[in-house]
Amino acid sequence: MVLEHSTQYEVGRAWISVTAAWVLAQAIKVAIGIVREKRFNFRYLIAQGGMPSSHSAAVAAVSTATGYYYGFGSIPFGIVLVFSLITMFDATGVRRAVGKQATLLNKIIEDIYTSGNVPERRLKELLGHTPVEVFVGAGLGIFVVWLFK
Repeated sequence: MVLEHSTQYEVGRAWISVTAAWVLAQAIKVAIGIVREKRFNFRYLIAQGGMPSSHSAAVAAVSTATGYYYGFGSIPFGIVLVFSLITMFDATGVRRAVGKQATLLNKIIEDIYTSGNVPERRLKELLGHTPVEVFVGAGLGIFVVWLFK
């Protein structure tokens, strides 16, 4: 149940904090990309993967905001937490494995291409996150909601 003293303003702050966590994670990715490449690259605004995980930041922020709003022992918090953990597990598990497969397939394509048999068409390799990227993204999401609390 929604806390008695909760207001529409607090609900709006929850949405803003979740959005802010995601935007901040993406902005950090852009900043890291600028430092690494010494130039702005638009793909960092929309690319998957990288430090920190914006998916983890967003779902951790949703979980934290739900906990603040409904209580950390509530059913809504438990449901949101389970889906957040599934999302973060997927970011490090399935999506990362697909990225490794893409790396291997790109090597095979490169080998075939150099022999002249098949035209080269590379696959996107950076699809998932390392556990550290997910952990930092989750921490960022929790921290941003705490700031808006």
